[in-house]
Amino acid sequence: MKTIVIDPITRLEGHGKISIFLDSKGDVENAYLQIPELRGFERFSEGRRAEDMPQITSRICGVCPVAHHLAATKALDDAFNVEPTSAAKKLRELLYCGYIIYDHILHFYFLGGPDFVVGPDAPPAQRNILGVIEKAGLEVGKEVIKHRAYGQKITAILGGKATHPVSGLPGGVSKGLSNDEVKEIKDMVKSCIDFAKFSLKLFDDIILNNKKYVDLILSDPYILKTYNMGLVDEKNKVNFYGGKIRVTDQEGKEFLKFDVKGYYKHIAEHVEEWSYMKFPYLKSIGWHGLKDGKDSGIYRVGPLGRLNASEGMATPLADKEYKRMFETLGKRPINSTLAFHWARLIELLYVTERAKELVDDPEITSTKIRNPVGEPGEGFGVVEAARGTLIHHYKLDKNGLIEKANLVVATTNNAGAITMSIRDAAKGLIKKGKVDDGLLNMVEMAFRAYDPCFACATHTLPGGMPFEVNIYDKNKKLYKNIKRL
Repeated sequence: MKTIVIDPITRLEGHGKISIFLDSKGDVENAYLQIPELRGFERFSEGRRAEDMPQITSRICGVCPVAHHLAATKALDDAFNVEPTSAAKKLRELLYCGYIIYDHILHFYFLGGPDFVVGPDAPPAQRNILGVIEKAGLEVGKEVIKHRAYGQKITAILGGKATHPVSGLPGGVSKGLSNDEVKEIKDMVKSCIDFAKFSLKLFDDIILNNKKYVDLILSDPYILKTYNMGLVDEKNKVNFYGGKIRVTDQEGKEFLKFDVKGYYKHIAEHVEEWSYMKFPYLKSIGWHGLKDGKDSGIYRVGPLGRLNASEGMATPLADKEYKRMFETLGKRPINSTLAFHWARLIELLYVTERAKELVDDPEITSTKIRNPVGEPGEGFGVVEAARGTLIHHYKLDKNGLIEKANLVVATTNNAGAITMSIRDAAKGLIKKGKVDDGLLNMVEMAFRAYDPCFACATHTLPGGMPFEVNIYDKNKKLYKNIKRL
């Protein structure tokens, strides 16, 4: 049996490799996504002061720190029996909009989008933001950088830092908004709405108007029929900050709807010996291996999972695009993994519209930004990270110290689906041992669509990443090999 290894996989956060096993005919027998990082963040949170968790967990990853910061903060609200003020909730959600703006722009233009904008068969050196700029134009590149910076600026104003916010407190936030800051955010948000519209137009022009790309999106190697999960409001519209967790089945019908306090009644985690990443599944269905369909408890989260699990977007322009996506691709739910990219841009438009609603709200400058806390206990917090549903669950002792912490992370929720997507793409694309760089990149496209964050999903306990260094002498002979596993 021949083995093909893609190591490291590229354009993602964290470290991983794909191992593809070929049979005697050169066809794919199986493929695995292996994550060689050890999960451990929950363990070294034990014994810490609970109020430190929003800062500790935001350091899990530099890509989604705001999601962990607010999931932790919401868990502390619950653990200290305090309801945040109305203004504090709006300030938190506006902060969150800034995070989604810069994160979704990052993925489409820097990580996932180059496969389409530049082309999956383009040389590796071109499949990046520089290739996107070359294809779409220098002015487009400037707009990408500017609007990603706007998202980070909004985050910095509200959160205290652009990358690792410090404003979340149990019962509210540590900082309000001045009138000058509101004006600055309004100007940035207005520009971001226009940029989100532009991005969707770019998607139309480059991808939807290219039959080859549409056929690729709808092709069998990228189809996966799982359950879908996401937060929704009282009208079952997508919501990033609050609401209930809704699960829909392979026909788009509601299967479950529950409050985060009961997540452990509905979600369990399976372990495989070849990965440090856990594999969540729906308890009522059970774990039946890496397969899709109604009798498999595996589900998907993230942009496509959220849109499939909802009944629309809560803002007018995004809702129009939501309906157009389902009409264009033929039915609801959409099972194509590559449609995550389109869903992500619809969400970009949604959060820019929602940011405008929030910053236009007169209460956004209120000074009533925190309520006093109660006695410590057990707390649950949930938000929709850019990559999907994120749950923080803490048990506190009488002194407010963490006795136990559990984090169910977006990429972990997608672990089973990502692994199956890679396997199915490899089986559908690699035949009779014929492999080239373009085909292997198309296998990588199957995981890249999820925008995975493996540092979040596995939480490296030593705080380092695997690396290997070869030292050569002056005669170019190997002198020493150093490894950190």
